[in-house]
Amino acid sequence: MTESAPIGVGDGSRLVGEGPASVSESPAALGDGTRAVRAGLPEPVKHEPTLPGPVFAAHFHLPGDPTGGYAYGRDENPTWTHLERAISELEAPGADDVETLTFASGMAAISAVLFSQLRAGDVVVLPGDGYQLLPLVHEQLTAYGVEVRTAPTEGDAQLDVLDGAKLLWIETPSNPGLDVCDVRRLADEAHARGALVAVDNTLATPLGQRPLELGADFSVASGTKMLTGHGDILLGYVTCRDAELTASVRRWRKIVGAIPGPMEAWLAHRSLATLQLRADRQNANALALAEALRTHADVSDLRYPGLPDDPSHKIAAQQMRRFGCVVSFTLPTRARAESFLEALRLVDDATSFGGVRSTAERRRRWGGDAVPEGFIRFSAGAEDTDDLVADVLRALDESAGAVG
Repeated sequence: MTESAPIGVGDGSRLVGEGPASVSESPAALGDGTRAVRAGLPEPVKHEPTLPGPVFAAHFHLPGDPTGGYAYGRDENPTWTHLERAISELEAPGADDVETLTFASGMAAISAVLFSQLRAGDVVVLPGDGYQLLPLVHEQLTAYGVEVRTAPTEGDAQLDVLDGAKLLWIETPSNPGLDVCDVRRLADEAHARGALVAVDNTLATPLGQRPLELGADFSVASGTKMLTGHGDILLGYVTCRDAELTASVRRWRKIVGAIPGPMEAWLAHRSLATLQLRADRQNANALALAEALRTHADVSDLRYPGLPDDPSHKIAAQQMRRFGCVVSFTLPTRARAESFLEALRLVDDATSFGGVRSTAERRRRWGGDAVPEGFIRFSAGAEDTDDLVADVLRALDESAGAVG
């Protein structure tokens, strides 16, 4: 293992020198791969599928009083139930008091936490360097009378603006800058000051870090990205340990109706089975690519938390088990970045990240991120490592000649 490898080895859940988990051990003792392929499956029934197909139903038979079970498709669906149980098992293995709620998209999940917990006069702390739609969220919260404070992710800067806050929103690693903050430190301090803590776990996934185990009240993520990993599903989720907080988020979902379709939920659950396999290859590819770019003359501001000299590596190594599939770097000009993207053969020029096919984009084209014109957000896929790295290095060389 190199110094920049994730903390765990093999399936990423047990450290060097530990033996394999027995199938008789508790769910918390199982490896990530074992847990991923079995998470959320119902008890086996003879002649029934191991993963039941999607349930397409707007309503269910409901004679008599509406108590218990499934009643209406906006409230619950058996296909969601299987997926939500699976995600809970990944976010907090072995915890019986954790519940997950799925949504139509990652932004639906983010909105559900923010708008279910905040009222006019409350204060929320948002990352100033987070996902590009957060400024729109900022505007809407302000319109509703919520005071919004912002702070950068690096250096736990949120501590300086926490006093009086109702909710602290953390995004770590940040998107697209890949800064990391100390979740446990921030959660402890926020709770001491009376604030709730939500962590956007999209980039890390539950196989990279488990925010609830680090003290967060909510773990929120876009399942559109690496969790499902094929670029064909929009999905979001909120995982929470507190029953009252969960109920408030569920109520918001019921009011807004931001629910996932049963087909999307089923596809997401099916995709979870390969999460550990995909994550390990994609993390390895991201690390190999970052190492290959370290000495390239035209690359500046290279960031990947798995590199031992990355500014975020020390704290990332303490709280993350995998460092993610995203690498960011800057090329000298907009023209050079666009020429580089055009020269790639194995990488799609597309937004989003976390898919089995590598993608890259010039992030400034959207206008919402405070990054240079030549800033590239690169998402490593599951291609053969040597092929992917060779394609990137070739594209850098070709683009240098193309723009003179």
